[in-house]
Amino acid sequence: MKPNDTGTEVYEMEKCENVSLTDSKKSVDSNERETWTNKAESLLSLIGYCVGLGNIWRFPYLCMRNGGGIGAGVLLALLIVSSYYTIIIAWTLYYLGYSFISPLPWRTCDNKWNTANCITERTTLTDNGTTLAHAHVVNYTELYLTNVSSFPESDNNVSALHVKGITSEEEFWQRGLLDISPGLEGIGGIPWHLAVCYLAAWGILFLCLVKGIRTSGKVVYVTAVLPYVLLTVLLIRALFLPGAKEGILYYITPDLQRLGDLQVWLEAAIQVFYSLCPAWGPIITLASYNKFNNNCFRDSILLTFICEGTSIFGGFVVFGVIGYMAEKNGMTIPEVFTSGPGLVFMAYPEALAQLPLPNLWAVLFFLMLLSVGLDTQFSHMETIVTALLDQFPSLRRRRTVIHALVCVIWLSFGLILCSQGGMYVFQLMDWYIGLSIPIFGFIELLIVGWIYGTERFSRDVTMMIGYGIPVVMRIAIVFVAPVALLFVFVFAFGTYEAPSYGSYKYPAYATAIGVVIGLVPLVPVVAIAIVAIRRSPGSTITQRIKNACKPSHHWGPASAKHAQSYEYPQLKEYTTLWSRVKVNVLGTEYNKA
Repeated sequence: MKPNDTGTEVYEMEKCENVSLTDSKKSVDSNERETWTNKAESLLSLIGYCVGLGNIWRFPYLCMRNGGGIGAGVLLALLIVSSYYTIIIAWTLYYLGYSFISPLPWRTCDNKWNTANCITERTTLTDNGTTLAHAHVVNYTELYLTNVSSFPESDNNVSALHVKGITSEEEFWQRGLLDISPGLEGIGGIPWHLAVCYLAAWGILFLCLVKGIRTSGKVVYVTAVLPYVLLTVLLIRALFLPGAKEGILYYITPDLQRLGDLQVWLEAAIQVFYSLCPAWGPIITLASYNKFNNNCFRDSILLTFICEGTSIFGGFVVFGVIGYMAEKNGMTIPEVFTSGPGLVFMAYPEALAQLPLPNLWAVLFFLMLLSVGLDTQFSHMETIVTALLDQFPSLRRRRTVIHALVCVIWLSFGLILCSQGGMYVFQLMDWYIGLSIPIFGFIELLIVGWIYGTERFSRDVTMMIGYGIPVVMRIAIVFVAPVALLFVFVFAFGTYEAPSYGSYKYPAYATAIGVVIGLVPLVPVVAIAIVAIRRSPGSTITQRIKNACKPSHHWGPASAKHAQSYEYPQLKEYTTLWSRVKVNVLGTEYNKA
């Protein structure tokens, strides 16, 4: 993506025929832009990017709770995300390595990282031998007694009991892996084991990206398919566990009263950004490697069903295991459930360790996480490198060197995430980076739906696949989606809550830094727009803005055959606001013919 010289964002296409890599007789280091070897690589890459950790740890959590400048801005947001995403892969590698050790080290309290408060079960005993079956971890740090009213009056002193304890899984996560500091104020040093895992994660990414889509296109055959195989195996095992039925019923039983809660709709809308990943950039980048006549309309529908279907499918696995944990420990499902890293790196390891052949299930689970994490980061890094190589085509001859430099630079930036206070930095960045994405989506829809116009967009699609955009999708682009995104952004700010990690509350200055992180990607949008308007011809500001909204002379089909006869549609029907709405929604006689 690239802003044109008049300020309107365009997806600049080189006026040359796309040639399949298998058919190309040019050298590997040619300046020509690559295309996918076949359709399977394209689709699997898109699936691999969209189906990420958000499908595994975020969607089930939400179910439990609720029953122009633009290109540069999106790229900046992606730069921030990719700078901290690899640390998740490093965590996964650490757990995967320990999954081969028996007994699983996160199930024992005799390791060097354990404290005197370590417990291996969520149940404990009072001094008189009474079992406290409803004890559970709160805020990652302490074990509290709940439901004490069920005890006899003779044991009323139990109600004042403050049972301190930390599960072995939490100590493995907080002390064994993170060696976490008390807060953001104390970043501390870098544990060597985490630094090694982080270096290994970047090494794997580099090897998978070294030749661009010619290597990543082959890797996705494994990384995009493996999660579905492993999820299926885990689901089959989970279905035979006691309590799995109750967990799954909890998952699929709707709470219709929650539909009146605006927060439910807000989180559902935000989940779309984490699941389908629109407005992030990688989808456009990966799709740009397709041939000119690729059926993008069919792909978009297929990708939506696959991605959201994966979220639903993954939910069955998660709630089946959570239901088993609840029954085994005498707890309710909400008491067991947690979200984010807590689900993946504490609750799930605890559940898997209680199954027969725990090492096998742990290895399978973390292999799955590694696959989805690598897929997503492939796309992040490929987008960054593609933007660089498209801006400077001569660098394509040195693709390997460019990939190596990008990986080294990002590795250096991310070292702070390996520190003892790195988790607080990670949480801060992850909490705020999503602020700008709904805005990018809104502006993109405004440009496509109103400035460029869905009618022109539909004609472009017709040129590529033989038919245009249906009326229902036109209405969504022009009205429904922009209004929804505007609502998401406004309501999100109205219901804002400061970030926290367990019982740790971020100081005010950290919140200010987080807001800056979230809003920085919007700076290029404003800056480039101002520059474009100032450079545009016109005697009035209105004329300058109007001219700045026109595509540059670079705009046109990527296919040389179609580019020769292409003329930018002027659409004389755009005379009034009503006529513009009518044409954008219903099309013109030209489009109906």
